[in-house]
Amino acid sequence: MATNLSSCSENELWEYVAVHLKRKGIDTILVGGAVVAIYSKGAYQSGDLDFVKGSIFITNLEKSMNEIGFKKHGRHFVHPKCKHIFVEFPGGPPLGIGEDNTIVPDVVDVEGTFIKILSPTDSVKDRLASFIHFKASECLDQAVLMAKNQDVNLTSIKRWCKNEGAEWAFDEFLKMLKK
Repeated sequence: MATNLSSCSENELWEYVAVHLKRKGIDTILVGGAVVAIYSKGAYQSGDLDFVKGSIFITNLEKSMNEIGFKKHGRHFVHPKCKHIFVEFPGGPPLGIGEDNTIVPDVVDVEGTFIKILSPTDSVKDRLASFIHFKASECLDQAVLMAKNQDVNLTSIKRWCKNEGAEWAFDEFLKMLKK
């Protein structure tokens, strides 16, 4: 799978890195802002890919990233040709959003290799979690942007907000979505 690293999108880099890692036996799930970039069809730009590892028992991650030209700098992996997007592996497993750790990611087939990404509904919840817990209003904007570009389960999002003790966040989200 060839990718022009100097001009690739978050989606192209996600597929390139995730497919390589999967073929090396490393299961990952794409989360965070890059998911927003993908689900907003490029209207939002993240600048990084955040992967949750599928297992805590991964021993060959750095070696596998080095094989495709990414070198570890602090907590990030950077590529000399890909100056606009870096990669990191924060936390996990388990994958969780707020108090919910029963997240089931979507699976995407890329040339016969199956890679994982948060679903649009769970990605909206992820952005709302940052809005709720860190008062990050830009994350509310990102949740709305995704919901306008993807099919999301509003009932599930409302239930999640209620379970987080933040029904007010769903009300704000819905108000912005209807604008």
